[in-house]
Amino acid sequence: MSIWVFFKLLGSLALLMFGMKSMSEALQKMAGPQLRHALGAMTTNRFTGLQTGTVVTASVQSSTATTVMTVSFVNAGLLTLAQAISVIMGANIGTTLTAWIMALGASFDISNLVYPGFFIGIVLIYMKKRRYVGDFLFGLAFLLLGLTTLRVTGNDMDLGNNPTVTAFFQSFNPDSFFTTLVFLLLGGVMTFCVQSSAAVMAITMLLCSSGAMPIYQGIALVLGENLGTTITSNLAALSANTQARRAALAHMFFNIFGVIWILFVFHWFVDAVIWLVDYVGGNIANKDMSSMDSKEKLNFVLAAFHTCFNVINAGILIWFIPQIEKFVCAIIKPKKVDEEEDFRLHFITAGFMKTPELSVLEAQKEIQAFSDRMQRMFGMVRDLLNESSTDTGKKKGEKSNEDFNKLYSRIEKYEGISDNMEIEIAKYLDQVSDAHLSDDTKAKIRAMLREISELESIGDACYNMARTISRKYQGKQDHFTDAQYEHLHQMMQLTDNALTQMNLLMGGRKETFDVNRTFNIENEINNFRNQLKSQNIIDVNNHEYTYAVGTIYLDIINECEKLADYVVNVVEARMGVRQR
Repeated sequence: MSIWVFFKLLGSLALLMFGMKSMSEALQKMAGPQLRHALGAMTTNRFTGLQTGTVVTASVQSSTATTVMTVSFVNAGLLTLAQAISVIMGANIGTTLTAWIMALGASFDISNLVYPGFFIGIVLIYMKKRRYVGDFLFGLAFLLLGLTTLRVTGNDMDLGNNPTVTAFFQSFNPDSFFTTLVFLLLGGVMTFCVQSSAAVMAITMLLCSSGAMPIYQGIALVLGENLGTTITSNLAALSANTQARRAALAHMFFNIFGVIWILFVFHWFVDAVIWLVDYVGGNIANKDMSSMDSKEKLNFVLAAFHTCFNVINAGILIWFIPQIEKFVCAIIKPKKVDEEEDFRLHFITAGFMKTPELSVLEAQKEIQAFSDRMQRMFGMVRDLLNESSTDTGKKKGEKSNEDFNKLYSRIEKYEGISDNMEIEIAKYLDQVSDAHLSDDTKAKIRAMLREISELESIGDACYNMARTISRKYQGKQDHFTDAQYEHLHQMMQLTDNALTQMNLLMGGRKETFDVNRTFNIENEINNFRNQLKSQNIIDVNNHEYTYAVGTIYLDIINECEKLADYVVNVVEARMGVRQR
C-alpha cells in the first residue's frame, strides 16, 4: 500500500468525521431549544424516556448532545436520575442510525448526490434565513464524500487480496472465544483513541466488505465501539458533578452488561442477524442475499447487529432501571463539600464542550445557581445586621463577638466565590463562543456575560454593606436608634423582594415573567432612599444621633439602592432589554 493511498484513507475518515460533526451542530442550531423542551416534557416514565432519547439522538445525530441535556435537567430537578437513565438508553438506540447511513453510503454509489449537496448548501448559507439548512446539507455532503472516497480507496487497496492483511486476520480462529475478546478490546481502544465511533464503524465496514476481515471479528469490533464511547464519557465526567458521573456510570453499566450477555450467545446471535438481513433484504430487493460475498450485505449485517444489540439490551434493562439507579448511587456518593464554604461550579463540565449550542443551557443553569447564591449572601448581610443589634445597650459578650465574626467571614468567602464564579463562567462562555453558533445563541451569550457581571456587582454591594456593619460593630460609634433599625430592615426587605423577583425570572421562562414588578420595586426603593436621606439630615440636626452614625446608616441605605439597580440590570439582560 503506497503512502498516498494511506493518506487518502485518513483523509476520507477525516471528511466523514467532519461531516458528522457539521450535521450534528447544524441540526442542534435548527432544533436545539425545541428538543430541550420536548426532552423535559416527554420523559414522564421510563418508556417515554426511552422513546424520547431515541428520537432526540436520531434527530441531532449526537448521543453526547442528548446526554448533556439529560444531565442538565437532572441537575435542575426537572428529571429524576431514573428518567435520565432511560433517556440515555434511548440515546444508545438513536445513535445506531449513523451505522445505517454509513451502510447505505458505503454500499451504493452516492457520488452523484455530493456535489449538488455542496451547491444547494452554499446557496442556502448565503440566504441568511436558511443558512442552518445549508450547514446541514454541507455536512451531509462532506459525510457522503467521505464515504464515497472511503469506498473507492477500499477498492483500490483491494485488502481482500492483500496476503499480509488476510494472513493477519486468518491467524485468529473465528470460532474462538479468545478471538472475540481480542477484537472486542481492540474496538474499544480504537474508539477511545480516535474519539469517534463513526470512524471505527467506517473502518470495520471497509475491512469486512473487502473480504479482509471475517464478519464475526467485525461484529466484535462493533461491540468494542460501544465500550469505547462509555470510557470517553466517564473520563469526561470525572471533573463533573455527582449526577453527571452517575449518568455516565449508568451508561457504562448497561453497555458492559450487554456485552457480557451477548458473549454467551455471540455466534448464535450473529447468525440470527445474518438470517434477518437475508430475509428482510431479500424480500425488499427481490433477490437471494445468502451469499457471504455480498459487500452490500456485510455492511447491513454490521448496522443490523448494532441496532438489534442496543434494542434488545434496552428492552432487558428498562425493567431494572430502579435497581441500576440504586447501584450507581451506591457506587458514586455525593462529595461531602460544604457549599457555603467552598467554590465549585455545579453544572458546567469541561468534558461536554462537544455541543456548543447546548453548552449554553449548562451556562444558564450555572448563572441561575449564581443568582440564588447572591440572594443567600444578602440574607447573611441581614443576619449580620441583626447580630450587630443584639448587644444594644450592653457590653458585647465573647460568644456574640465569635458569632458575628464567623458570619462576617462567611460573607467574605461568598464575595470571593462570586468573583470566581464570574471568571469561570465568563471563561466557559468565551470557549463556547469560539464555535459556530446561531445568531440567537450569540445574543444569549452576550446577555449572559452582562448577567454575570451584574451578579458579581451584587456580591460586591453585599460585601460593602457587611464591611460597613462590621466597622460600626467593631468601632466605638453609638448604636443605631430603633427607628434607624426599623428603616434598615424595611429597605432590606424591599431589596430582598427585588432579588426574589430576579430569581423567579432566572429559574423560569421569561415569557411568563412580569418585568413591571421589578421596576415597581426599584422605584419604591429609590423613593424610600430619598425619603430617608432627607429624614437623616433632620435627625442629625435635631441631635437624634451623631453625624458619624448617620453616615454609616446612609452608606447601608445607598448600597441597598445600588444593589437594586444591579438587580434591574440582570433582569433587563435576561429579558433582552438594552442597557440604559
